[in-house]
Amino acid sequence: MNTQVFEPQSEHISIASSAMLIELSVKAWGASKTDRKVSEEVDIAKKTQARAGKYEKDLMAGTRLLHEITKCAARIRNWNVQVTLPWNDQGLRLLPSSKFFDYMAQLDKHRTEYEGMVDDFLSRYDEMVSAAAMNLGEMFDRNEYPSAEEVKRKFAFDFAISPVPVSGDFRVDIGTKANEELVKQFQEAFDSRISEAMSECWQRLHKCLTHLSDRLQVSDTGTKTVFRDSLMSNAQELCDLLKHMNLTGDPKLEAARRELSDAIFGLDSQDMRHDADMRTEVKSKVDEILSKFQF
Repeated sequence: MNTQVFEPQSEHISIASSAMLIELSVKAWGASKTDRKVSEEVDIAKKTQARAGKYEKDLMAGTRLLHEITKCAARIRNWNVQVTLPWNDQGLRLLPSSKFFDYMAQLDKHRTEYEGMVDDFLSRYDEMVSAAAMNLGEMFDRNEYPSAEEVKRKFAFDFAISPVPVSGDFRVDIGTKANEELVKQFQEAFDSRISEAMSECWQRLHKCLTHLSDRLQVSDTGTKTVFRDSLMSNAQELCDLLKHMNLTGDPKLEAARRELSDAIFGLDSQDMRHDADMRTEVKSKVDEILSKFQF
């Protein structure tokens, strides 16, 4: 069998040794059902000539716990996106190796919170179905509710880690030229994914800088723009995160990160809120970074 094995590029090895691929899936029960009867009643009441829409019924109407679980799941997904970089469209994310232990510690906290809420919901499921019956009135149909065991299977908190692939090791008997083309496509796809990941680093930095510049404005009359206490802490957290996310060692990204970190070092949101001169000074530094690095 004629097979070809091509050595990975050195920059691919470097990135693979400093990052890993993670996949996080957090699922919650949607608890919705299309009510055909009500949909038809609306069509009749509104004298439509055809089915104009459908009525989506909330099976847990009036109960809060499932809604809180759904919000918790969304927060966890958002957190995962914030502390990782994109890899592909199938849910894999790139996690710097230097952030692994911190990531796992936070993940465990999120898992404990989420699974605790799910357990609480399942233990009170029958009680909440009864509450939904009161809230839904004539739209309630007990046959539309799955058993507690079935509902349990609709929740999930799944996590997996895999290494970053570094070579096009295609052990297939298709000939040297065809194999070389496969390796070339692999390398191009790898480079494209890394480029996208680094582009997101720049996008996050640009978004942070423009938000700072906007929020730190002081008008000619001395009127100051309102901002939240998290303005400065979020910027500092990004600076800390970008130290780990600069997987290609981009010197310009590191320079921009350091300049922002220096500009906001030791600053407190409360002081910034009341000191117009300080706001103006920091805004000037932020604007200079935006101009210097030509985002």
